[in-house]
Amino acid sequence: MKLWQKEIDVNKAVENFTVGNDREFDLLLAPFDVIGNIAHAKMLATVGLLINEEAEQLVKELTNIYTNIQDSKFKIQDNVEDVHSQVEFLLTKKLGDIGKKIHSARSRNDQVLVDVKLFLRNELEELVNEIQPFFQLLIQQSEKYKDHLLPGYTHLQIAMPSSFGLWFGAYAESLVDDVTMLQSAYKVVNKNPLGSAAGYGSSFPINRTLTTQLLGFADLNYNVVYAQMGRGKAERITAQALANVADTLSRLSMDMCLYLNQNFDFVSFPTELTTGSSIMPHKKNPDVFELIRSKCNAIKALPNEITMMTTNLPSGYHRDLQLLKEHLFPSFQTLKDCLQMAALMLSNISIKENIVADEKYKYIFSVEEVNKLVLQGMPFRDAYKKIGLDIEAGKFTYSTNVNHTHEGSIGNLCNDKINAMMQQNLTGFDFQSVHAAIENLLK
Repeated sequence: MKLWQKEIDVNKAVENFTVGNDREFDLLLAPFDVIGNIAHAKMLATVGLLINEEAEQLVKELTNIYTNIQDSKFKIQDNVEDVHSQVEFLLTKKLGDIGKKIHSARSRNDQVLVDVKLFLRNELEELVNEIQPFFQLLIQQSEKYKDHLLPGYTHLQIAMPSSFGLWFGAYAESLVDDVTMLQSAYKVVNKNPLGSAAGYGSSFPINRTLTTQLLGFADLNYNVVYAQMGRGKAERITAQALANVADTLSRLSMDMCLYLNQNFDFVSFPTELTTGSSIMPHKKNPDVFELIRSKCNAIKALPNEITMMTTNLPSGYHRDLQLLKEHLFPSFQTLKDCLQMAALMLSNISIKENIVADEKYKYIFSVEEVNKLVLQGMPFRDAYKKIGLDIEAGKFTYSTNVNHTHEGSIGNLCNDKINAMMQQNLTGFDFQSVHAAIENLLK
């Protein structure tokens, strides 16, 4: 069954090629397709395209379909093209001609658009909810290990003293900015395209403001041409937001692979969280972090993939856009899995004591010794030269005590400020308004 089919059957090879993997990914859209249908049916009744009794029957049957989806009893039949066709087929099978009326004043184009936006909105919320406990873990570990010094590096050369408090806190604050980008994507996604039809609106007197309210959207995509142009753009912006989170996790994972290496030997993990070698009995490999690194690097490529897939498309709908689901949709679960595994590892980390007591790290304290001379009144450039000459002459002496007090330094991590920034970001999503709207719609 196809919503657009008339009397002539499509060539089977063409059908298989154009449908592709749509059925698989459309199952993810199924609950959102039903929610969009319910809002549309209620709106049609207010403008006279359905009588109230018809709308009530449609909403009742759509609610039943929604329940079946939640209970994993819904499927898209092999002879049905997509989720939209399957839902309309079930409505028509149950309600006859009333079921056929559900598509009035709508195109499959804006139906897909609203489904995708509802799906992305939900997935962004789930991702933010997954980030929160990981962020809190980083803050907790930062406080726990704030006095554990380690070498800081530039160019992969030892540079200055750092601490595990700084290290954990750095990735916590990175997530703050990542959530800022997720919030921007959420704002783009949380606008209603329904009613734009095929991209040029409808001659029916529909009420797009009503469906916006019913679906809990913050606002409309007002211009109907732009509503269609927003497909691909919303996915690209969302992918960019995911890529930022992925970049944070990838970089963290690379650090962990280095720090676990015996030449660094800064951290360790329980044996059950590492893997071994089939030939080398001593091996404890950081496979979890290596896989997080690779999976997240793949997600970092997503914005470019979507950009290239939508390059040079003129305004209006094009079938190219169908393929975006295959690239973007799985990345949400991948990223959530990576967050969960990173949390498992970092909650079981052991930090080595007195790392910087090893003489090979003595030069990370060279700046400390320069600063001591400056505090005694010596000009900085002279102090720098003196310590440099001492190093070259083998006369460099140092202390491993550090006293950094400014904001964000070893002795003043400002984790309370970082946490406050995150909490402020989280309040900007207003998930509760969306929940209330959808719960009311499904009553």
